[in-house]
Amino acid sequence: MLKGFRDFVLRGNVMDLAVAVIIGAAFTSIVTALTTNIINPLLGAVVGKPNFDYLVAHIHGGEIKYGTFLTAVINFLLIAAVIYFFLVVPTQYLLKKFNPPAPPAVPAALKPCPQCLSDIPAAATRCKYCTQQV
Repeated sequence: MLKGFRDFVLRGNVMDLAVAVIIGAAFTSIVTALTTNIINPLLGAVVGKPNFDYLVAHIHGGEIKYGTFLTAVINFLLIAAVIYFFLVVPTQYLLKKFNPPAPPAVPAALKPCPQCLSDIPAAATRCKYCTQQV
């Protein structure tokens, strides 16, 4: 029973997922600091306020806080852009640099005979085993 648990925990994808969750949690504080301390103040300098929480619609006595939703969407897009440009693009570059693409596959020099299923040269017009025209 413990051997099965050990095999499950030490499987590659479980360990990769655990590392990804830990790195993601650590990276969250970096991205939050970037958006809170750098990007939102820049956005505030352009728009006049660092977020859109002040945008509220009053309809029949109720409040629709669409500005809060708009701020959340902008924060999501900023975080996605930071992750893409600072993690995904450099990782793809490094993987391409250290793992060059495989050379193209060489076409098969043999083909099966439709009659006897023997391997014959691809350029052959007649099977050398059964003399069937190919």
